[in-house]
Amino acid sequence: AVELAPIRVNAVSPGVVRTNLWQSMSAPERERLYESVGKSLPVGRVGEAHDVAQAYLFLMQEGLSTGQTVVVDGGTVLV
Repeated sequence: AVELAPIRVNAVSPGVVRTNLWQSMSAPERERLYESVGKSLPVGRVGEAHDVAQAYLFLMQEGLSTGQTVVVDGGTVLV
């Protein structure tokens, strides 16, 4: 971020999110994964694409943040 200033450089770090990334797993396996991971998280569920999109929107609209990583993982880092 310092080297590229005044361009703002930020990142979003998602946890487990319901996406096509998991298509190699069968539908029942995916649901078991989502349920198991979701139960282990403080928020009680895995992420959805809109959860991650909201983090990107925040970073794009908020003009003062740079050099930040926004973690959107449902609290994974807490457990």
